[in-house]
Amino acid sequence: MDSQLATNQPSSFTRVTHRNLVEELLRDKRSAATRRTYQKGLHLFFQYLAQQEATPDLVAEFLQLERFTAIGLVLDYKAHLIATGKAEATVNNRLSAIRSLVKYAQRIGKCGWSLEEVEGEKVTTYRDTTGITPAAFKKLFEACDRTTLKGKRDYALLRLLWDNVLRRDEICKLTIGDWQPDDRKLAILGKGKGTQKQSISLSKLCAQAIADWLEARSQESALLIPPAKQEVEALKGVGSRESGALFVSLDRAHFGHPLTGDGLYHLVSEQLAKQAGLTKKFSPHRCRHSGITAALDATNGDVRRVQKLSRHGSLDVLLRYDDNRKNAQGEVTDLLADLAQ
Repeated sequence: MDSQLATNQPSSFTRVTHRNLVEELLRDKRSAATRRTYQKGLHLFFQYLAQQEATPDLVAEFLQLERFTAIGLVLDYKAHLIATGKAEATVNNRLSAIRSLVKYAQRIGKCGWSLEEVEGEKVTTYRDTTGITPAAFKKLFEACDRTTLKGKRDYALLRLLWDNVLRRDEICKLTIGDWQPDDRKLAILGKGKGTQKQSISLSKLCAQAIADWLEARSQESALLIPPAKQEVEALKGVGSRESGALFVSLDRAHFGHPLTGDGLYHLVSEQLAKQAGLTKKFSPHRCRHSGITAALDATNGDVRRVQKLSRHGSLDVLLRYDDNRKNAQGEVTDLLADLAQ
């Protein structure tokens, strides 16, 4: 019987119950962002091929296709993405999801071919890594009313974003047990480090900000009246000292719950940036850009020293920051213009 996938027709077979390889693939990925990207990519791929969800049976049928038929379908999908105006990076992300599925299926003996022949699009990447100046960032600090519980928390968060250029997930995964006040350090779960935590040193200002936040948080929870017992427990970080979130939400709907990545993004980009009067689009990752660029300025472009701060695995990333900081292309353009005037 001809494969219904090969003719781009909805698949209706239900003869065999297959393993859910998509779920297995996603469980194998530590990064939540990678799981979301792959899940979306595979959903859209099978919607295009068969106009239905990526069921275990449908995935199995695709993986059991003859090699050149399968490659042809993927190339056809790639052409469709290009024809509909998808950016090179988007095309590559969608193809990466399909390649990962095929590679995983190969490893467990569910597929006998690969997608090595399907090449990605060439991408010339440029990212604005300049962020904002230290003077502009100071306005963010000043936007925090440090006489309030929220202001103390927000100031501590901003100090981590600036002084230690932490990533959003790195902050949101922090527990009270990660805080080492005597040594003025934090144990963080860095990007791409698996479950291995890394100890980082804090500035005196940052350490004091965290201590002030935790003290105010403890005092505030003690003042709440009995009907708010659940909120009291949440604010204190009920459970072991190791498990309580270091930073919690303070809005009424999520009071006392661990601060999420989306919550931190909204706090920085929507609340604090507006209060500080920033006109440039801002976010927690822009905080990181700002701190790294300022560190390169302060160290006269010492990328090796700044790498200890940023924890980038490759110096090439920091060199990109340094190039953007110095605007070497603009400098040479001005030199050429002066030569011929």
